[in-house]
Amino acid sequence: MTGANGFIGRAVSAALAAKGHEVARAVRSRSGGEGEMAVGEVGADTDWREALAGSEVIVHLAARAHVMRETAADPLAEFRRVNVEGTLNLARQASALGARRFVFVSSIKVNGECTIGKSFSGTDAAAPVDAYAISKWEAEQGLQAIARETGMDVVRIRPPLVYGPGVKGNFAALLKWARRSVPLPLGAVHNRRSFLALENLADFIALCADLSRSPAAANRLFLISDGEDVSTTELLKRIARAFGRNLPLLPVPEHVLRLAARCLGKSAIADRLLDSLTIDSGEARALGWRPVISMDEQLRKMAQAEPSS
Repeated sequence: MTGANGFIGRAVSAALAAKGHEVARAVRSRSGGEGEMAVGEVGADTDWREALAGSEVIVHLAARAHVMRETAADPLAEFRRVNVEGTLNLARQASALGARRFVFVSSIKVNGECTIGKSFSGTDAAAPVDAYAISKWEAEQGLQAIARETGMDVVRIRPPLVYGPGVKGNFAALLKWARRSVPLPLGAVHNRRSFLALENLADFIALCADLSRSPAAANRLFLISDGEDVSTTELLKRIARAFGRNLPLLPVPEHVLRLAARCLGKSAIADRLLDSLTIDSGEARALGWRPVISMDEQLRKMAQAEPSS
């Protein structure tokens, strides 16, 4: 497994170990964890042979993700270097060494930025917008080509925003606002968004990584979520409740919020808070998978992990 010491990697590693799998944990540099193998930077020239030795299934989590303060002169080239060239180099080496399955964690952003009128599904045409999403889509296409050439099967997973203990980014900002009981003008948002609890993602990846439990997953694409879509208003209420806070939410109309955001140059933030993005997880459920934890349960675990926040 690559990215083994990351936010998702630690949870997946624990889920696999709990089901009795032996996990070779590939990391950029060792941190002292059991079974870690340092491979350095991920790219077209990374030597994975030591980490891959004897592995039947590869779970590829390592990636260049969203960069809050981009400094690269050509961001798409940097995303491609890691997410496309690095992924395909790993897949080629894995197939050459006899790996039978390659589980690739992509992103729902490959489908697009928002849904209008219906949920995203695996049959939709790809519509990536930003450099990160484009690189993930290109990696998916390259992996499918390698699967056809080599016979190693590829499982692609496109999760939405993942949350759990240790989450960062946009979800962490929502947690901070809720814990501080900061009055927010988000009391009248009627969008619908799919989210994915960290434990649910880890459980699904563990299922796909088990060849005996999921033979039907071979060469399939899966979109997964918790199965309950919530508005930004409802999400903030649930977060506040999990942390035992009283969060004042002011019912400001959405069109006013969008206008204010545009004037402040924050339209992208407004889109993430106000747009809808829902997922049809029917393919994952057809595989026999069901969420192992609800949103409220995961939020309570997050609150318990940060008792002094």
